[in-house]
Amino acid sequence: MKMPIEVHSACNACEVRFNSVLSKAKREHIQEINMHKVCNVYKKGQTIFHEGAHPFGIYCVNSGKIKLSHLGDDGKEQITRLLKEGDITGYRALLSGDRYAASAIVLEDAHVCFIPKELFIAILKEDAGLAFEIMKLLSDELHRAELQLTHLAQKPVRERLAETLLFIKETYGYEEDGVTLNIRFSREEIANLVGTATESTIRLLSEFKRDGMVELEGKKIKILKPKDLIRTANLQD
Repeated sequence: MKMPIEVHSACNACEVRFNSVLSKAKREHIQEINMHKVCNVYKKGQTIFHEGAHPFGIYCVNSGKIKLSHLGDDGKEQITRLLKEGDITGYRALLSGDRYAASAIVLEDAHVCFIPKELFIAILKEDAGLAFEIMKLLSDELHRAELQLTHLAQKPVRERLAETLLFIKETYGYEEDGVTLNIRFSREEIANLVGTATESTIRLLSEFKRDGMVELEGKKIKILKPKDLIRTANLQD
């Protein structure tokens, strides 16, 4: 098993520091984090933490793309969240005292910093501003979970797929051409995000291509008609 490569990264020089909730911490607490964190580079396919493991701290994504993935009783993967630069993860399990409910798996090479549990908890107790921001994150996470359950129960798969493609675009954006999604997902991974069978995803993507909404080239997906995709997803433009 490949081990991550340890690197040094200063918080005050981090290019995505203002995208992170940790930027809300007091200056002295950011300095403490900078002194005690451990930063590593993970390669595509490596696991940062495993589902069922006990949390020993939180992780802040400096760069790269990561998925949180849960295995169902049948062994099928369900992607529960996508992470990008500036995001933190592992805080829910740490604060609740639970084990990790999902594994964090690297989609594209990632630079990730680890903040030990004892330090993070101590700072939260002293820093009301940061504690409030973490509460907002937990609230947003609960809201997303409620929406996902509602959509799984009520939305047709076609609408959910269109919404998923738009969600991927909002999370990772486009490549320089302004139309190609800036991430490569297999059809199975897209199906896991949608919550449907891979065969249904393949068929519906072909329909989207026929309707001129997307262009498919291997794992590359180009969104050609975002407004049509929004209408298909039954979302407000």
